[in-house]
Amino acid sequence: MPEPLNDALAALRPALLDGENLVRAVAAGRRKGETPTWRRVELRPVDLKAGSRLQVTAYDERQAHTRNEEWLAAPQVVDELLAEPFGSWHVETTHETVQLRVTKKGDAQVHRSAAAALAPAERLHDRAKPRLLDPAAPFLAELGLTDAQGRVKPSRQDKYRQVEEMLRALDAVVPVPGPGDRRPMRVVDLGCGNAYLTFAAYDFLARRGSRPVQLTGVDVKAQAREHGTAVAERLGWAADVRFVEGSAAGTELAGSAPDVVLALHACDTATDEALARAVRWGSGVILAAPCCHHDLQRQLAAAGPTPTPYALLTRHGILRERFTDVLTDALRASLLRLVGYRVEVVEFVGSEHTPRNTLIRAVRTGAGPTAGQVTEYAAMVQAWGVQPRLAALLSDELAGVGEALGG
Repeated sequence: MPEPLNDALAALRPALLDGENLVRAVAAGRRKGETPTWRRVELRPVDLKAGSRLQVTAYDERQAHTRNEEWLAAPQVVDELLAEPFGSWHVETTHETVQLRVTKKGDAQVHRSAAAALAPAERLHDRAKPRLLDPAAPFLAELGLTDAQGRVKPSRQDKYRQVEEMLRALDAVVPVPGPGDRRPMRVVDLGCGNAYLTFAAYDFLARRGSRPVQLTGVDVKAQAREHGTAVAERLGWAADVRFVEGSAAGTELAGSAPDVVLALHACDTATDEALARAVRWGSGVILAAPCCHHDLQRQLAAAGPTPTPYALLTRHGILRERFTDVLTDALRASLLRLVGYRVEVVEFVGSEHTPRNTLIRAVRTGAGPTAGQVTEYAAMVQAWGVQPRLAALLSDELAGVGEALGG
């Protein structure tokens, strides 16, 4: 039943200020006719060398801003956030999970459930991060990542960590569903391979909220489709997790656009195909961790002398290779911005687990690009004499960008 909004927000306040039992809180969305200062804010207690703090991470349209507040200052910080016109609050404590959604009439719809959270001792900032991927989960044993005792196999530690950190990156951008939101969340994993991330994403998102999840794994190999389908059947997940054989470029989906598109280590231009397919679907969230960047390496080699004064960047083979990696992903991020996405390029896992640890994380806003963004991209490709594969794949969408800006 709806209840007065101010009373419901006041009831959240003690949990937000409970440094012993608060696990995490997320404020997001906006109320009808109002816009909060931040797109999303996350709160969590952290234990630093200087003592316990309330960590506040606020997201604007471009980046995250993190600060660690002393608990003496926390009441003012929390009160300011509760006064913001956010559309929803999701609060996890060691006792319960509370989801508050602001209705169109300005009331609060509140749902409470038993805690499925971690104990406070597991929430240390300078030590281990909370587990998002339980080693005892049956699907990990089915996939060969863990043994019969639920222990990660030594040879699979790196893969386990990569998948867990992808879930952490996913958690940061996918909104927690409200209690009344029963529309299935559609997720597509392009180039799913052995489907480690496919099954982990399904398990994580299905446990994360009340909203059902439908996940499709796509791979060019028939073996991947057969293997994934067999595992889904053994787990009893076949109704919600399915696998198809095909390329990222050629895959078609019936029904509504996917909410999330994933692509972990699609090689070279396969990443561009995954990004382009996600854009054309209108996916709300895209997470892509590229692997190999041969296309622009070939183009730079054929383009002739390096433009002045950047010869030092390409004189040595190892530097030329690393620079090309950076240039490729910088241009991919720029192109995604031009077609209506807010983009972050971050390290999603330590290099000790994989040298291919760059993550392109994009959230669809639908906002058109500025003239400055268009000029910036055009100047970069002209200076280096390259034509990114993603630009060719998105030629129709980019033509619309030029027309919108009068170009």
